[in-house]
Amino acid sequence: MHHPSPAIVSDRPITFGIVAGEASGDILGAGLIQALRARYPKARFVGIGGEDMQAVGFHSLIPMERLSVMGLVEVLGRIRELFSIRARLMEYFLATPPDVVIGIDSPDFTLGVERRCREAGIPTVHYVSPSVWAWRQKRIFKIAKSVDLMLTLFPFEARFYEDHNVPVAFVGHPLADRIPLEPDTLAARRALGLIETQPVLAILPGSRGGEVERLGSLFLSAAREIQCSRPDLQLVIPCVNRDREKQVQGLVEALDVALPVTVVRGRSREVMAAADVVLLASGTATLEAMLLKKPMVVGYRLSNVSYALLSRLVKVPHVALPNLLARKPLVPELLQDDATPQSLGAAVLERLENDAERAHLKEAFTDLHHQLRQNADERAADAISRLLEERAS
Repeated sequence: MHHPSPAIVSDRPITFGIVAGEASGDILGAGLIQALRARYPKARFVGIGGEDMQAVGFHSLIPMERLSVMGLVEVLGRIRELFSIRARLMEYFLATPPDVVIGIDSPDFTLGVERRCREAGIPTVHYVSPSVWAWRQKRIFKIAKSVDLMLTLFPFEARFYEDHNVPVAFVGHPLADRIPLEPDTLAARRALGLIETQPVLAILPGSRGGEVERLGSLFLSAAREIQCSRPDLQLVIPCVNRDREKQVQGLVEALDVALPVTVVRGRSREVMAAADVVLLASGTATLEAMLLKKPMVVGYRLSNVSYALLSRLVKVPHVALPNLLARKPLVPELLQDDATPQSLGAAVLERLENDAERAHLKEAFTDLHHQLRQNADERAADAISRLLEERAS
């Protein structure tokens, strides 16, 4: 997509404080920095960010990896380090105040930083809404005290902030800008060494060990359910690293799956592009599958305790992003006790064989892709520069 370059807003030497805590935020941050630099050629960018942000001239005070902590137990083990990182960052921001502080995702860390900066009179922006609209809705009051502007990736999020009088801009989703409207399924199959003429089921059981254990065995059992009726089916499973790869290989052997299985490291988008149907855990992958126009079946299981707790807290009718965006059930969600090998297998089979349904889905997914394809980097930079110029005047 080619976009005319934006006009220079100001040649003042502006400092942008940016804090990103994980890989997805680093990618967003890099795109944002380039769009902001086009408007503020003399800007400097400082804070916490990863390799992508540093590659476009960002100065990271602390290695971003120190912030990328997943899961509560791991966080508790590292809580002192996280507090000391926040203290160092705040000391820097308060001693040399940037013109604006932008927190990208990682709300448990960044919102606290934003709140303290805002109390010190520094304007703050939060990019990527936490899922307040879905659960722990009371957090909206904390967010309202922490940010001068919320940038959301989805339109339904912006509506929630408007209802609560928090200044917001819907900027679209960067993935919708990057993923072409028409996926090249054949090219992806060739690149992965798959048989081009036989159907492909992509299986994405998540990225953490516990998830892969729970959902990997569940999804592979579902594939076994349909191997008699579809012996021509090829399975492809992307894994984030070597440990997950070994874990998945072990599951395939233990479960005695007769269908051909290709295990790939990384390349999850290519794997989904190659597929006829995707069987996956809920999460961002459902958005990628939608942008790739793939029929999908969403399955998820938690421990019974976690599920009982979450289902009391969750305030939305759907969990899969395509269903939330469409405000209706476009894709099946089989959760907890409904997620059995039989029900998942039957849902996959139906999506392999029902051509009318596939055509209808493709149309619906294409509409949603257009809605999210807003040139997010540019729109985010526009919203931030409006905030800065209002403050300056």
